[in-house]
Amino acid sequence: MSRIGKKPVVIPSGVTAKIEGQLISVKGGKGALSFAAPDDVSVVLGDGGIEVAPRNETKRARALWGMTRSMVNNLVTGVSKGFERKLEITGVGYKAAVSGKNLQLSLGFSHDVSFPIPEGIAIVAPKPTEVSITGIDKRQVGQVAAEIRALRPPEPYKGKGVKYAGEFIFRKEGKKK
Repeated sequence: MSRIGKKPVVIPSGVTAKIEGQLISVKGGKGALSFAAPDDVSVVLGDGGIEVAPRNETKRARALWGMTRSMVNNLVTGVSKGFERKLEITGVGYKAAVSGKNLQLSLGFSHDVSFPIPEGIAIVAPKPTEVSITGIDKRQVGQVAAEIRALRPPEPYKGKGVKYAGEFIFRKEGKKK
């Protein structure tokens, strides 16, 4: 039994949900999102919210049960509150700035890196060493944050690079003479 899948997804005020077959559409104050649920699970709009249940007792259906409920919950949370991911930039001369539809990053290369901001994502750099990524789609916010981090991941000796806020970087000790 899925402990996550058993709970119904509560729909807050100001959010409307519509289910057509396996397609779940959710509209809220921040926008609209939709998700096509797999055929192994059934999705029903009830009084308590959106309920997800497996159609049969196969291993695949039970595995998709909790995942589908989490995806529906992410839709509801995204259109009501939105998602945010913060990055920290560490290193001498490393900085970020937003210019138009691009994020300009100075990461110790011979040239600045220009990262195009995708549609549906808002990026702000309140300080030159901080970047905040916001949007309504949790998967897209996480993907953009991962792509920016991959431009210069933190190295283990001095910790220079781009890391998630609150991420612990395991440090290595240098060579002894």
